Amino acid sequence: MSETDSPPLIATPEPRAANAPEYSVSELSTALKKMVEDGFGFVRVRGELSGVKHHSSGHIYMDLKDDRASLAGVIWKMTAPRLRVRPENGLEVVAIGRLTTFPGQSKYQIIIEQLQLAGVGALMQLLEQRRKKLAAEGLFDDAHKKPLPYLPKVIGVVTSPTGAVIRDILHRLADRFPRRVIVWPVAVQGERSAAEVTAAIEGFNALQPGGPIPRPDVIIVARGGGSVEDLLSFSEENVVRAVFASTIPVISAVGHETDTTLIDFVSDRRAPTPTAAAEMAVPVRNDLLRQISDRANRLEIGRTRVFTLARQRLTDLSRALPRRERLLEIPRQRVDHAASKLGGALRHLVQDRRARFNTAAARLTPAPLLQAARARQDRVRDLAHRMQLSAGRRVTDLAQSLNAAGKLLETLSYRSILDRGFALVSKTGKGLVERGTEIKPGDKLQLTFADGTVPATATGAIVQGATPPVSRKKVKTAGQGDLF
Repeated sequence: MSETDSPPLIATPEPRAANAPEYSVSELSTALKKMVEDGFGFVRVRGELSGVKHHSSGHIYMDLKDDRASLAGVIWKMTAPRLRVRPENGLEVVAIGRLTTFPGQSKYQIIIEQLQLAGVGALMQLLEQRRKKLAAEGLFDDAHKKPLPYLPKVIGVVTSPTGAVIRDILHRLADRFPRRVIVWPVAVQGERSAAEVTAAIEGFNALQPGGPIPRPDVIIVARGGGSVEDLLSFSEENVVRAVFASTIPVISAVGHETDTTLIDFVSDRRAPTPTAAAEMAVPVRNDLLRQISDRANRLEIGRTRVFTLARQRLTDLSRALPRRERLLEIPRQRVDHAASKLGGALRHLVQDRRARFNTAAARLTPAPLLQAARARQDRVRDLAHRMQLSAGRRVTDLAQSLNAAGKLLETLSYRSILDRGFALVSKTGKGLVERGTEIKPGDKLQLTFADGTVPATATGAIVQGATPPVSRKKVKTAGQGDLF
């Protein structure tokens, strides 16, 4: 159908309808889209969310409604991760964005750029729902709480690097017990805050012990006070789960004492202020020094007391013991008494044995016994003679061996060598000289001959590369034999 043959846009019997311009559906949709977007390029719309749908593409579709109207809304995939408030059915919010139309369904809708809770009541309702959900999963149970180290070497702080919070923490640590502090800078409010705090906690836990960046022994997550909306990032689910998964103990110090965030329930310790968090992290150094000094004094006093009591106890026990002379009186008397009886006892024993021998001899037949006794006597005499001969031969052999060894010793003795005209050369105070190269000009020497010692001074030395000395084995001097 051509543009001239198309029916009028508005059916009216008025004559002026024939002069109205004609539009195609696409042209009219485009014109309306431009008109709506130009007139409502930035709007804030308050309403209750309903029909929230997370599409597989990543986009989120929903409706904003009140008691009299409903407005379609969409959050694009790239915008959803940056939202501070996660869309949920029944949540009263303020949607910030721009109006546009969707020609495919002839409807207008709002493209949402930001979501804010409509009032503190709605925000508290959202936080309470989230708290119940996480509590049901067991994230807040005391069984998962980790003890804080008594004296950490390194403290990690997750906070803004430019605020007063980090200055308060560093000042308090310096007063109590200076420790090494590593600051992970993050935004403490706004759209980026929750993601940066989560990344900081996970980053500290990813550090390896002994690496170039030391791994903290405790983490402090801190920021100053603010409104419920300002502290909302510390109640985000990803932050809470990052604290729960942390293997490093975490101290939450968000806001003032009256402020409460969900991170306070999952952290291992909750501090009312950042300054109080620093006090929880380290003890007071001066108090520790006083305790150590006091315990050292008590230890010294206890040691002295133990030695004193032991010495006194030993003295008391020694007084109760009898004197050494007294202890030996009775044993000495017994020895003397036994010694006085020993001579008489021996004589009596000899007499008794002789009497018994005579009695036994009287009962025996004399001749055989005498013959046997004579035979034994001859046997003993023969063995004694043989033993005497053997001993004589043994003594003679040993004497000959000793004489031979003495002669060999005399032959090998250096004094016999000296008798043949040789001399021993030694440095004064340094012992024998074994090599001519050991002698330097001016060295004090001693020459030992067979009949005495003569001092001498070296006037020269063996020159390296000179003609070597003649071997002792080949030198033969008239009137002097070979040493070997």
